[in-house]
Amino acid sequence: MGTDVAVTLARHLLIEALLLCAPMLVAACVVSLVMSLIQTLTGVQEQALTAVPRLVVVFVLVVVMMPWLAHKTVSYTIGLWTDLHRYLG
Repeated sequence: MGTDVAVTLARHLLIEALLLCAPMLVAACVVSLVMSLIQTLTGVQEQALTAVPRLVVVFVLVVVMMPWLAHKTVSYTIGLWTDLHRYLG
């Protein structure tokens, strides 16, 4: 396996990881932004007030998206295994 093949595999892996993590990261950012806005408007500066809703939203999103996440991971793995002969020579 040459360096170009290794770089291609690493690039595809990073893109897949980004696609799998992006919904949770976006949801966490939106919740943090909303909670920061609420804290600024009310004057309450409690750190646990932002952490708990963010954790709950990310947890619920992971549970809801678990079938899609599993399907994407399995399809990526199957594609990797079926094209393995191309990567190894």
